[in-house]
Amino acid sequence: MSENEATRCGVVAVIGAPNAGKSTLVNQLVGQKVAITSPKAQTTRARMLGIALQGHVQMILVDTPGIFAPKRKLDRAMVSAAWEGAEAADAVLLLVDPIKQRRHELEPLLEALANQPERKILVINKVDAAKKEALLTLAQELTGKVDFAEVFFISALTDDGVPEMAEALAAMMPEGPWHYPEDQVSDASERLLAAEVTREQLYRQLHEELPYDSVVRPESYQHRPDGSIEIHQQIVVGRESQRPIVLGKGGAKIKVIGEAARKELSEMLGAKVHLFLHVKVSENWAEDREIFEEIGLDWVR
Repeated sequence: MSENEATRCGVVAVIGAPNAGKSTLVNQLVGQKVAITSPKAQTTRARMLGIALQGHVQMILVDTPGIFAPKRKLDRAMVSAAWEGAEAADAVLLLVDPIKQRRHELEPLLEALANQPERKILVINKVDAAKKEALLTLAQELTGKVDFAEVFFISALTDDGVPEMAEALAAMMPEGPWHYPEDQVSDASERLLAAEVTREQLYRQLHEELPYDSVVRPESYQHRPDGSIEIHQQIVVGRESQRPIVLGKGGAKIKVIGEAARKELSEMLGAKVHLFLHVKVSENWAEDREIFEEIGLDWVR
């Protein structure tokens, strides 16, 4: 960074319907994983901050949960976290999946956004998989409903168009000192990130076998004298019938989940990781205030 250039720092809220690719985009902008991804909708639960650098500009990216019609307390807390992330942002980035548009969730979002005072950016994702004509038609329709300052066509997965979009976003950020050290990439604690990595592996290894209502609770996180890290986590499921799904025959499935999570955590943390997982059944975990706070959500009545 040039000493003569004034630093800039701002907040970009990344919102959209579930599964639009928000976490993938945040990871691309940051340059490493700070948010988990999954084909499952509503993977992101809490409002997670990713910190991206673009020259002399620091962009604080708020990776929000997908906004949808909330039915349960957990849903209401997630939607509340999403809108909190959009308030007072220097730019609100609406990410749209042109293939699975999820109109029932996108339309109310457009209506709400139309009245938001923040600068709004439309980003149409997955250009690598959609036809150009359809993308242009969709962009024209959406810009007719909301006053978007800019429109970008990208692929969060392949990085196509992302550097150009990042450059434009950086130019929108106000002058000011950076809020975080240069080498910090997220505001989440290593303890919470580790639990998120395990939750991602639950989704990846079990696919549709495990319902959405499961959670990974961080129990302990200790640095050993030899430099390795010992992590204990509890996988909480809602019904007794789900316990054998997570464990697998003879404990084979939880072993695969643990090995995959341990490998990724070792790479992320730059140290050997000892990961210990156990499964607990709690039918009403989604009514437990302590669990909400552990996973970074506010308690919403």
